[in-house]
Amino acid sequence: MATETKEKKETSAAKGFQPLGDRVFITYTEEMERTAGGIYVPDSAKEKPQRGTVQAVGKDVKHLKVGDQVLFDKYSGSKLKIDDEDCLILKEEDVLGVFTK
Repeated sequence: MATETKEKKETSAAKGFQPLGDRVFITYTEEMERTAGGIYVPDSAKEKPQRGTVQAVGKDVKHLKVGDQVLFDKYSGSKLKIDDEDCLILKEEDVLGVFTK
């Protein structure tokens, strides 16, 4: 019986970056919502958690792995932009949950 190995693709932002300890490196996009009047409202104007994809994890992270879709609080972690991608570094405990497939 042959076994398949899943390779997780790293984004260009995650290449060569390894978080330390219990830190998680996440990429995300700020989606825009359109109102009935046709006005676009960015996520930055809303008070709700955001969704992202785990790109790299530190050696002490126990419950997350690369490729997980996670929910995190809008104001948690350190936000940065790498290669035009919105990125976030936060502690594992700041992740609110993982989306199951």
